[in-house]
Order: sequence, then C-alpha cells, then structure tokens
Amino acid sequence: MEVKNILAAFNELLREIVVEDKVRIITPELIKDFHRMIGQNLGNHFDAIPGRFRDDNRVVGRYLAPDYKFVPELVDTLCNWLKQEFHYGDGQSFSTLVIQAMITHVYIEWIHPFGDGNGRTGRLLEFYILLRTGLPSIVSHILSNFYNQTRPEYYRQLDMAQKNRNLSAFIKYATQGFRDGLNENLNLIQQSQFVIFWHNYIYEAFADIKYTKRDSFKRKRELILSIPINKELDVDQLIELNPSIAKKYATVNRATVLRDIKELQELNLLIKIGRKYTPNTKILKAMMPSKKA
Repeated sequence: MEVKNILAAFNELLREIVVEDKVRIITPELIKDFHRMIGQNLGNHFDAIPGRFRDDNRVVGRYLAPDYKFVPELVDTLCNWLKQEFHYGDGQSFSTLVIQAMITHVYIEWIHPFGDGNGRTGRLLEFYILLRTGLPSIVSHILSNFYNQTRPEYYRQLDMAQKNRNLSAFIKYATQGFRDGLNENLNLIQQSQFVIFWHNYIYEAFADIKYTKRDSFKRKRELILSIPINKELDVDQLIELNPSIAKKYATVNRATVLRDIKELQELNLLIKIGRKYTPNTKILKAMMPSKKA
C-alpha cells in the first residue's frame, strides 16, 4: 500500500503539471496534502495522522527534531522564504528550481514536521519542483534515486549540513548526483535511439531483397533484429536468443543455421569476430554525422 500511495501521488502530480498545466506554490497546506497522499490508508503501518503536523517531539537517530510546538511556524517560515528567495512570482529558471528542490527536501528533513513519512514527503516535494522545470518524469526521479543509491553519504551530508549550518556541501553533493543522473539518462536515450535507427536500417536492407521462401526471409530478419548490438555471440547462443528464435531454428538443420548467418554477413548486417558474431553497427555509425568537439 505504501508503494501504491507513492506511485499514485507521482501520477497525480504528473497529471496536474503536464496535462492540466497547473502549478501550485509551496505552502504548508500543500506540504500537508503531499503527506496525506503518501500516508493514506496505511493504518498502524504509518506512525502519523496523514496530513497533520506532529503533536509530540521526535528523535531520529542522533538528531533531535525541533519542538513540535514550533513546527507550524517553521513550516510557514520555510514556505515564505522559498517564495521570496527563489522568486516564484517572477518566473523561475531551470537552475533555480533544481536548487530549490534540493533545499526544500533538506529543510523538510530538518523540521521533521510529521510523525512519520517526512523523507517520502520531502522526496515528493522535490519531484514536484523538478517536474516544474519541464524535465521528463523519469528524470525528475534522479535526485531521489541518487539519495537511495548513496544512502550512507546522503545521511552524512545531511548531518554535516546541520552541524555546520551550511548547505553548500550538500548542494554540491546533490548537484554532482543530478549531473551524473542526467548524463546516464541521456546515454540511455541515445542508446535507445541508436537501436531504433539500427532496426530501421535492417528493415530497409531486407526490403530490397527478393525472396522465394517467406519463412526463411522472416527467420533471418528476426534473428538479426534480436541480436543485442553490443554483444558477441557464438552460433549456439544466436539460435537461442529468445523463445521465438529457438523455436524457429529447432526445426532446421545446422547447415541452414550457418547459411542464414552467412547471408546476414553478405548483407553486411553481421560480422564475425573470432568464433563469435556481432551486429555490424559500424556500417550505420559511418553514415551518421560525426560529433563536433
């Protein structure tokens, strides 16, 4: 149910910003609303009343959260400061929103306004602010994923920032993670695009072939389409790439397998490296414009 709540909250905010083009300023009520989203229907598994500030004092590890009596004032002060410091009414740049997302998350952790779910609420706020930059939803999860992947360092940076009363080191840590995450996502997108280009090239190559045996034609095309572009595979691995390929080659003899492979080589779609084979993507890369330094 906890994961279901988080996914539902992400989808709701995505619909609100992308579909409805609706953006809300960060206010105490918005923060409570986000907490309500992640805590609803969790019962005894959630040590807080969803959408309501805590009414007791809490210690998290070695950190003593502010007295609960000051929580409403602290949250209100935070929201007013965010509005003024990050120029909400004047329009916000990409970098401004990214820094705001990081800082908002940290202050929610420090104020610890709820009995439970503060981390999830902070990450949801962070996601919401990043989504407002115009980033795709998958990229808006970068910081949250980075914190989870570097959890010991994340807590160390939070602790240092609190002790030093300075967020500079935390912002540097988070910015590096965000940059690396952007690069990783960009590489994934570029790889996906290249696979699409490669598959289109294969279809075009086969479109020029005059065939007499349709089953053979489709079998060879499916084989080359199924081979991962960055892998070297031997003959046995090729014909067992997936259930569909294995089924097709189970009904033919070894000579037919080798003939299919040879014909793919003759089409310059497959190359042999030692005793293994790999897609000849170099032929496609040679046609693409080179990157300027």
